[in-house]
Amino acid sequence: MSLSSEMAYMSVADLKSNMSKKELSPVDVLEGVIARIEERNESLNAFVHLDFKGAREAARKAEQQLMSGEEVGIMHGIPTALKDLFDFKPGWPSTFGGIRALRDYIAEFYCVYAERMEQTGAILVGKTNSPVMGFRGTCDNYLFGPSRNPFNLAKNTGGSSGGSAAAVADGLLPIAEGTDGGGSIRIPAAWCGLYGYKASFGRVPFVARPNAFGGINPFLFEGTLTRNVEDAAIGLSALAGYDSRDPFSLDEKVNYMAALNKSVKGMKIAYSPDFDVFPVDKEVAAVVRKAVKVFEEAGAHVEEVKFGITRDQRELSDIWSRLILPTNIDTLENFKAQGLDIMKDHRDDLPPQYIDWLEKGYKMTVLDMNRDQHMRTEIYDAIQNVLNKYDLIITPTLASMPVDNANDGNTLGPSQINGVEVDPLIGWCLTYFTNFTGHPSASIPAGLSKDKLPVGMQIIGRRYAEVDVLAASAEFERLKPWKSIYDICKVREIGSALAK
Repeated sequence: MSLSSEMAYMSVADLKSNMSKKELSPVDVLEGVIARIEERNESLNAFVHLDFKGAREAARKAEQQLMSGEEVGIMHGIPTALKDLFDFKPGWPSTFGGIRALRDYIAEFYCVYAERMEQTGAILVGKTNSPVMGFRGTCDNYLFGPSRNPFNLAKNTGGSSGGSAAAVADGLLPIAEGTDGGGSIRIPAAWCGLYGYKASFGRVPFVARPNAFGGINPFLFEGTLTRNVEDAAIGLSALAGYDSRDPFSLDEKVNYMAALNKSVKGMKIAYSPDFDVFPVDKEVAAVVRKAVKVFEEAGAHVEEVKFGITRDQRELSDIWSRLILPTNIDTLENFKAQGLDIMKDHRDDLPPQYIDWLEKGYKMTVLDMNRDQHMRTEIYDAIQNVLNKYDLIITPTLASMPVDNANDGNTLGPSQINGVEVDPLIGWCLTYFTNFTGHPSASIPAGLSKDKLPVGMQIIGRRYAEVDVLAASAEFERLKPWKSIYDICKVREIGSALAK
């Protein structure tokens, strides 16, 4: 077996241990990752930009530091990937989710993920695929095409962090960036059988310019996609912490690793099969209903609850779309000020559904936006009222199983579930509620469908209660480990013809 195959499904923790013992070097690890990417990415379409030259330079430096006995960071020598959306490393291209007019746009600044990962020793190898402006829960665009789910290449990965999810699930690397404005970490985690963690708002800095307050409508997050809970805790340890550039950044130190050994015995857990308002595919519902019983085995008290949400799910998904439009419009206007009018001169680069929403956005009034905040507050109150009585909330992550990839660069989610119409952009995602509210939430693999496709379960905690969410996640992983599901990905087809 080749070194790349041996290392393919090693965790961040395992790689760190092997490197500390000098059994593997950062150069060994990186070369294994590169070989895996070269072998499998063409059929997967996870990476859309690669910088092997820069990564090899960083790996050689990391190896020298280890050999000389220097003190190193928590992510030292670990390969990771950046998402191609609002995510930047100086000198790297940024297409904002496959906008063809931006194929040569180069950023000269860092996002928090790239900055803190490099500060703690990680090695950035490239950027992963995302949909245009992240404005949907699937991963596809006109420039790069869809990312393919390693559990079934005909299926989509989910989005918007779909390329990152595909790369991690297929063993190309152990951890990758996800960003989350409506579920974009948790959605692809659910469809690709990963652990996707979104922290409380303020826990991981969100540095935005020229608008330092651009991450609040809805709450926007940077986080990780991993194959286990421990690696997510390591990643959070690297990313979290105060940053003066973020006006909402929390100045608090938390031992996330200690949460991995905390018992959930005695915890009160609220279970909702549908967040009151979502139609949920029967197979998804059955897998999650069975999985939630694991917490009872661990000594927690689980009780099905109602939130008292009365608004239709279609109205609520429309609120999400309207809330995030100002950030999208601001980005397009900034490019326009630089001489690139995408809406006017490159309209064909944008999906029609996105154009429809942009046109609505340009017509919104202050009163419209204020009314949306009122309805957003209703969801906050509904969730907070439950968490005043319970430690955690459990729901399905998504209402549907993975959809088939389209061949036109415009893969959509389902438009109907159980005979009920839903918004194909995000209406089938039970994730965006915590982007309204800022609560920590994770998607954890709950099991497989009859077709051997992953189903995700969402775990939501009280504001700033990262320790509770990680503890419950780790307990679930101990009692119902999912490591074996990646055997499905290991034996998938990898021929280049699949990428055509």
